Amino acid sequence: MTTISKETVERVANLARLEVSDQEAENFAKQLGNIIHMVEKLDELDTANVEPTSHAIEVSNVLREDKSIAGLPREEVLKNAPDKQDGMFKVPTIMED
Repeated sequence: MTTISKETVERVANLARLEVSDQEAENFAKQLGNIIHMVEKLDELDTANVEPTSHAIEVSNVLREDKSIAGLPREEVLKNAPDKQDGMFKVPTIMED
């Protein structure tokens, strides 16, 4: 069984810029070790005759036809704009040259 050490948890936490106490690191190491143990148990299964799948159930997307429709008139869109110029929204400058 693969184990995760407290030191490994602390190293990963440091890389992720997470602060964990000693007790949390010990708990995480134990929990991650249990997860890895469960995943390793899957290796014991005979999957030779099992087809690869991406979903457990059949999935289908319902897509609408891609067709162009007329949008709102420009005047209608801009009527509530706080500031506009040359038929477009005017926004404050956030970057200088």
